[in-house]
Amino acid sequence: MEAGGERFHQQRQVLILFLLLGVTFAGWESRRYSVMEERESGSFVANLVEDLGLGVGELAAREARVVSEDNEPRLQLDLQTGKLTLNEKLDREEMCGPTDPCVMHFQVLLKKPLGVFRAELLVRDINDHAPEFPEREMTLKIPENSPPGTVFPLKKAQDLDVGNNNIQNYSISPNSYFHVSTRSRGDGRKYPELVLDRELDREKQALLRLTLTALDGGSPPRSGTTEVRILVLDINDNAPEFAQAHYQVQVLENSPVGALVVKVSARDLDTGTNGEVSYSLFYSSQEMSPTFELNSLSGEVRLIKKLDFETVPSYDLDIDAFDGGGLSGKCSVSIEVVDVNDNAPELTISSLTSPIPENSPETEVALFRIRDRDSGDNGKMTCSIQDDLPFILKPSEENFYTLVTNGALDRESKAEYNVTITVTDLGTPRLKTEHNITVLVSDVNDNAPAFTQTSYTLWVRENNSPALHIGSVSATDSDAGANAQVTYSLLPPPDPLLPLASLVSINPDNGHLFALTSLDYEALRAFEFRVGATDRGSPALSSQALVRVLVADANDNAPFVLYPLQNASAPCTELVPRAAEPGYLVTKVVAVDGDAGQNAWLSYQLLKATEPGLFGVWAHNGEVRTARLLSERDAPKQRLVVLVKDNGEPPLSASVTLHVLLVDGFSQPYLPPPEAEAAAAAPADPLTVYLVVALASVSSLFLFSVLVFVAVRLCRRGGAGSAGRCLVPEGHFPGHLVDVSGTGTL
Repeated sequence: MEAGGERFHQQRQVLILFLLLGVTFAGWESRRYSVMEERESGSFVANLVEDLGLGVGELAAREARVVSEDNEPRLQLDLQTGKLTLNEKLDREEMCGPTDPCVMHFQVLLKKPLGVFRAELLVRDINDHAPEFPEREMTLKIPENSPPGTVFPLKKAQDLDVGNNNIQNYSISPNSYFHVSTRSRGDGRKYPELVLDRELDREKQALLRLTLTALDGGSPPRSGTTEVRILVLDINDNAPEFAQAHYQVQVLENSPVGALVVKVSARDLDTGTNGEVSYSLFYSSQEMSPTFELNSLSGEVRLIKKLDFETVPSYDLDIDAFDGGGLSGKCSVSIEVVDVNDNAPELTISSLTSPIPENSPETEVALFRIRDRDSGDNGKMTCSIQDDLPFILKPSEENFYTLVTNGALDRESKAEYNVTITVTDLGTPRLKTEHNITVLVSDVNDNAPAFTQTSYTLWVRENNSPALHIGSVSATDSDAGANAQVTYSLLPPPDPLLPLASLVSINPDNGHLFALTSLDYEALRAFEFRVGATDRGSPALSSQALVRVLVADANDNAPFVLYPLQNASAPCTELVPRAAEPGYLVTKVVAVDGDAGQNAWLSYQLLKATEPGLFGVWAHNGEVRTARLLSERDAPKQRLVVLVKDNGEPPLSASVTLHVLLVDGFSQPYLPPPEAEAAAAAPADPLTVYLVVALASVSSLFLFSVLVFVAVRLCRRGGAGSAGRCLVPEGHFPGHLVDVSGTGTL
């Protein structure tokens, strides 16, 4: 033990050196500890912190645990101190029986990272069992002519202890005929032999009673006794002899009860009763007695109980053959139990992690151990899982396996896996064990919200009521839980001058959009902005979508007459020569509409006229023309009311009054209309005088231009007379008077 301790210290120094050099080790050299049997529960066995070279807290951090070969919790590990203690009182005889030494194999399993410390616990024997003879009395029949020095085998005693605590010698009560010699068999067991010191005389003494004592080597020693009854017989000079001194047979462990194991045979050269042979088990252990049965007449050994290779792999029998004269012979039978594949592999899960986060490669899911109680190929195993799963098995020491993910998982593709671990042995027939594990995949925020459309177009009619719902945007997130909860928001517009915050708002929960104010098509026909969708994961992910809002026109603007002006201080009077032909262009009413589309389509009609049928208005362009030839009977002053109407629903309109003077020529004095005469009768203020002067100047220039234009036209018409009139210059009006929609008529 001192040498083992010195070797332990050397190994520990080597381990400490490797740790200082930064080398990570996956396992440790197997250690052996010892403990006396029958020690109380909680007795100290070893300090694993010192043996493993680990810190005190590292055992708890790495989740250390003790695993024994038979899964019996005989040892207990204190993770805080590293002390390995007994969890129960150990009985060496119950654990190992006659096997010596009694070694219990166990492993200390470390996780994070995985490591396995293999160790053995030697359970030392104490002298807690006294020798016991199989019978309280044994009878020997000894012929009286036996010579001195003849040896008579005696049944040996049993002692469940081993080593020095087992039987060491035998003694017999004092007598004048015999002494006991202690012999050793090949397996180290000692048995007694009765040695004849001098010849017997049946006539003097036919029966002897002696006490045989078996003494073990314990301290203090224990002993057991039996009575030896010796019958002195008449002469029988031939003892039975077996055909073989040693029989060696094999029997399958699945052999049925009653199967023949072996048949022994002995013969005796004597005749009569001295030659009649009978058989008996000379010695059988407690395991053998209920397992085999010997026919005393035929020598057949048969099974009376099912065999189990994993429990007892072999048996040894001693068989005696007795003749009728009391002589006997002995043979031994070695029975080897042949293993058959009758044990399916076993699988024990040590740890299982579920759920596991997605996008985490090389994640440990389960740690388990496999075992097969058979031997040879029957005990060799293969371990596998389905091929179509993103998991792999990694073998470790002592038949431990880890199930790890083979790459990152995607919960959105599959959120649950059913893993079937199949363990198959290599026996014939092959046996297998399957164990199912359900692995759940937890969500990670790896998917940004996705809008149903990259851009949205919403229509809203102008003059809407505030807080009007104008549309919605929608985004979905394929994650789960808080990672899939979407919040909507308005993003700053690209145009910093656009007052987006005062135009629209969005419901952060459902993406509904509302117009905050009444929109005016004539002021703002369209605007666009971006909407963001953000999940509640950590970190949060987001996406954007473009929203374009188009304002639909409403017929909220009446036509506006540009010419003739209705708010001038003096109305404009058109001059028409009486010689004008039908279709003569008198003037053109020019109007615009601030609306768009059909709401800005204008039509003209003559509402009132001094002489009905004298003038007509073209409905599409507002041109006022003569409808017939003028006559002397027509009044010189004509008053026309023209109605301008749009095509909206409902339609809006405006009217304009035209004053037309019928003249014989442009030299005829200007006849003011009654309204002008009334205005002239009123005293003029200085501003009016200035306006009149300015108007006169402009009118003179305009009149001159008209005269030139009319003269040119008259020349082209072959002398037709014409008079001056207020003309509307043809062509386009300035840009600020043009209908921006392109549908209005000037």
